[in-house]
Amino acid sequence: MDGQQLGARRQVSDVVAERIERLIVDGVLKVGQPLPSERRLCEKLGISRSALREGLKVLRGRGIIDTAQGRDSRVAKLSGERDASPLMHLFNSQPRTLYDLLEVRGLLEGESARLAALRGTEADFVLLTRRYEEMLAAHAQENPVDPREHARLDHAFHLAICEASHNPVLVHTLQSLTDLMLSTVFASVNNLYHRPAQKRQIDRQHSRLYHAVIERLPEQAQRAARDHIHSIRDNLQEIEQEEQRLVRATMRLEGWA
Repeated sequence: MDGQQLGARRQVSDVVAERIERLIVDGVLKVGQPLPSERRLCEKLGISRSALREGLKVLRGRGIIDTAQGRDSRVAKLSGERDASPLMHLFNSQPRTLYDLLEVRGLLEGESARLAALRGTEADFVLLTRRYEEMLAAHAQENPVDPREHARLDHAFHLAICEASHNPVLVHTLQSLTDLMLSTVFASVNNLYHRPAQKRQIDRQHSRLYHAVIERLPEQAQRAARDHIHSIRDNLQEIEQEEQRLVRATMRLEGWA
């Protein structure tokens, strides 16, 4: 094979790799998800099987596609060991981080809701409606759902809104905070869902946010997302203050002060 043919082959493989990378960045192909069959990928990308295999070889070399022995090719875990870093451990270990993260969530989710209302497609709204209805179904069950499952469904609903923003950087930023995000969602579920007034408030806020997005009302969607996060922050702070007052009163009663 001469240099010109080798260059053309490399160029095709790079083009195919870049097109698959675009599907990953856009959230069409997700981390840990098996790739579609070769036939489906070839049809979607309009390429030959040999070109697809060359492109996948490039992606494996970049660490973007993982093919374990006896298993389908999958999108690799792109974040490496980020979640195990000392910084992430410190964030997870400090209660103060809960409020810092809620502050960040208010900013990011407010903007993602606004963009979702502007850019969301009908397909996005079908997926968002599924996540919303799954969350409502869990709330309506007679037997209490495990708080961690509630937190997962709540987080999936908010992530579906973010994905409808069609801003891959925003989606990946929120996904990179998944563990910390789930800790704030779990805190709100664990502390607020068993309080009828707060749970009704959260349900109303989710409904307002959902309808603002699917009715394509960007300013209302942004305000609904921010109000929801700020309300959770205020409620959690009030619970924290209640607990501190209870501790002080108990100490006085027991003669500590």
